[in-house]
Parts: sequence; structure tokens; C-alpha cells
Amino acid sequence: MKKTNSAAFLPIGMGMGVAIGVSVGVATDNIAVWLPIGIAIGLGFGVAMMGAANAKAKKDGSDGGGSVVPPDSHRDSFDGGSDGGGDGGGGGGGD
Repeated sequence: MKKTNSAAFLPIGMGMGVAIGVSVGVATDNIAVWLPIGIAIGLGFGVAMMGAANAKAKKDGSDGGGSVVPPDSHRDSFDGGSDGGGDGGGGGGGD
């Protein structure tokens, strides 16, 4: 399995957001408003870059570290299709 460093994009984006938020906050003399806005923009950028890195890794043929499905002990037994909802299946809403 090939390891990627896609998790590193999130703190890099957050750091960029802090820098942007502080610089705009100092320029407008309102750091309390612009710091969280900058962090949110930076986190969005970090998540977008992480998604782009994962998409590139999948395009290149790596498995991307996909999820592993644990064995399910209920798969072998047949439960008759019951959803276990407990509502009796009445549905319908009427008057």
C-alpha cells in the first residue's frame, strides 16, 4: 500500500488562513472578525487540496488507503427482510 502525505494539506491550509486573516484584520483594524474568516478559508483550501491529492492518487492507480469492511456476523443469517423499525409498517399519514 502506497502512503500519501495528503493529511499535511489541512494544517498548511490552516496556516495560510491564519496568515490571510491576520493580514486582512490588521489592514482593516478588525482582527477579531477576519481571523476566523481566514481560518475557514484556509481550511476549505486545505480540504480541497487534500481531495485533489486523493483524486490524483486514485487516478495514478494507487488504492488510496480505502476503508476495510469488517466481517459481519449477520450476513449468514436470513432475517426475513425485517427492518426492525418498530413502527408496524403502517405508514401513510391519512386524515
